[in-house]
Amino acid sequence: MLLPDEQLEPLSREISVIVSQAHRFNTDTILLASFSLPKTGETCADFGTGCGAIPLIWCAKAKPKKIYGVEIQQEACEMARRSVELNRLTGTVELLCCDMTAIRQRAALPANRFDLIACNPPYKEEGAGLKNPEESRRVARHEVTCSFAEIARSAAYLLRFGGRFCCCLRPERLCSVLLDLRSAGLEPKRLRLVQQRADKSPSLFLLQANRGGKPGMVIDPVLLIEDGGGYSEEMTAIYGEYAQNKGGAAT
Repeated sequence: MLLPDEQLEPLSREISVIVSQAHRFNTDTILLASFSLPKTGETCADFGTGCGAIPLIWCAKAKPKKIYGVEIQQEACEMARRSVELNRLTGTVELLCCDMTAIRQRAALPANRFDLIACNPPYKEEGAGLKNPEESRRVARHEVTCSFAEIARSAAYLLRFGGRFCCCLRPERLCSVLLDLRSAGLEPKRLRLVQQRADKSPSLFLLQANRGGKPGMVIDPVLLIEDGGGYSEEMTAIYGEYAQNKGGAAT
């Protein structure tokens, strides 16, 4: 059942996600879900899952064994849980309402067992920029509940040797992110910059780091969102069936 301020946003022909003004997803979410797509049979987690879009996109496009969505905001967690139930994915996706920094205390998340963890963290460090007075958006955009360094340490605790951690952030934070990942034992292995158009500077980076990986990082070609006035061929492929519904929750 949908609440008065909620709506269903289709992600594919079979899977939809419940969104609201307070808890929704955007293009960055879709890009990270595609960049971090699990392999068949993998055990995964999505830190700060919000409305649960990334676990549901993974289910629409891949066949992971198990996905844990971790979210500190009770309202968002319950919304994501209803989306999972709506799509009959309770056997695959489990929601945990807890602080990412308290992961080690959760018996449901054993150490050294995860193949993949994704996180679309707050873009602004605590104390940087203007804070949104709305609590849900402030938590999503500013590091008020945890720092990226803490996120990296929690991911390293859960990942098996060789397991992958994927994230997306603004380019101005790249240097500190690389340092935090290495400090946590996660070696940066793959980087991709995202630009709105060819004549624009990058507005986002997608990064993969492996637990216990050897030094050496691959730089992928730039991902262009627009090309010739419309979506680029690659962006159209990433959106897939969702492209027909673009313009609702993802902006």
